[in-house]
Amino acid sequence: MREQLTSLLEQYETRIIGQKTNLRLLLTALLAGGHVLIEGVPGTGKTQMVKALAKLVGGDFNRIQFTPDLLPSDITGSTIYNMKESKFQTLQGPIFTNVLLADEINRTPAKTQAALLEAMEEQQVTIQGETYALPELFFVAATQNPIEYEGTYPLPEAQQDRFLFKLLIDFPSLAEETHVLKQVIEEKIEITNMEALFTPATLIKIKQDVKRIVLQDSIADYIMQIVRKTREVEAIQFGASTRAAIAIGKTAQAWAYLAGREYVTPDDVKIVARPSLRHRLQLSPYAELEGTNLDEIIQELVGAIPVPR
Repeated sequence: MREQLTSLLEQYETRIIGQKTNLRLLLTALLAGGHVLIEGVPGTGKTQMVKALAKLVGGDFNRIQFTPDLLPSDITGSTIYNMKESKFQTLQGPIFTNVLLADEINRTPAKTQAALLEAMEEQQVTIQGETYALPELFFVAATQNPIEYEGTYPLPEAQQDRFLFKLLIDFPSLAEETHVLKQVIEEKIEITNMEALFTPATLIKIKQDVKRIVLQDSIADYIMQIVRKTREVEAIQFGASTRAAIAIGKTAQAWAYLAGREYVTPDDVKIVARPSLRHRLQLSPYAELEGTNLDEIIQELVGAIPVPR
């Protein structure tokens, strides 16, 4: 299965160029059983990243364009009266899928954003008092635009905390961007032509294998020291919670699995720390005024913790 995952990553990187680390992190979150918030300017391939991943893992894919007039029932589904059969009928919404892309999630009000919370946390949806289970393989990737805030509704901290990772999508290098241009012009990049390398059932088995990756006590203590340190840094107003420590632990296991190891190392923890913490920490007012970079603070505090031997 690991050889197949290596092949998946290779195919993934040929379709989505210049985002090697983010692609691996996206797959890591899927294997860890969490969800991802993706932030990047328009045109950097956020939608294509998620769409290609769904295609490669053989899962059903749905995309919801979040708008100010979107209703919770547009996501979860609704109940209608079937006059022909004289009974009420439940119509399931687009959330009933394996991979869901919540596009521009911050363009819809908090009430509609909250429709995702139950699904993301408990993997179920309630429609008119009836509870429906979502597919066993269920993955949400939400996107937001960092440069256009007019008419948006910022995600509450509690909702951001539901995401395992927050990925920042930057522009590729000059050579990579030129390669993308040539590939698209010559029509050599086509997501629809990609073949599935897995089935949802196989991915579920892999997720169980990921849980068996050894997380030694010394590594668990290392993770907790990092999380507790975020509560002591003066530039951070609100530090990370226990859920952040759990996120780091789970994703470090998945990263180690992708690396072909049976155990987690401190380097695994360092790699997943930033995407696990950057959306869970809030800078103090003075740090925001000074334009402090949150990722740099995370890197510094992680570097200040003694690495277990």
